[in-house]
Amino acid sequence: MGADPERRFEELYASSYRPLLGYALRRCPDPDDAADVVAETFMVAWRRIEEVPEEDEARLWLFGVARKVLANQRRGERRHEQRTAALRAQLAASPFAAELPGEDFSQLGQVFRSLPDDDRELLALVAWERLSPSEIAKVLGISANVVRVRLYRARRRFARRLAEAGVQHSRAVAFEGSRL
Repeated sequence: MGADPERRFEELYASSYRPLLGYALRRCPDPDDAADVVAETFMVAWRRIEEVPEEDEARLWLFGVARKVLANQRRGERRHEQRTAALRAQLAASPFAAELPGEDFSQLGQVFRSLPDDDRELLALVAWERLSPSEIAKVLGISANVVRVRLYRARRRFARRLAEAGVQHSRAVAFEGSRL
């Protein structure tokens, strides 16, 4: 084996990338999953470059690694599906699920859903999660002052859209009672 592992890896990558990608694409339903398999395979090769066989054996070794990566990926997907199914069953039996609105939203709910994602997230963190601006700042990774400014603007946009939609609200109910 050569003394330069970086050069060896580059040669290995250049000679094996396309065949390995084809292998992964034929076995994965999603091209992004195939790209993940190839990336993980080459990460293993980099970490174990001293163990990678010479010449054509290296390509075969990479196919073996890719096969194991695919198997791990499939096991992970199965575990995820099982956990998701268990969580869905728990949620179906939860009293909280009965409180979730269906598709028949009130006019207030429709206006809320028409807000930009960032505004909805801020208002929901205040109203539903009952977080303070300093707590929201920690969740979002920004300063409390920035949260206060964004929250002020979000509340104004919400009030303006409520007025445009003809939704009557009192400040006490819409802003103080729900902490919006």
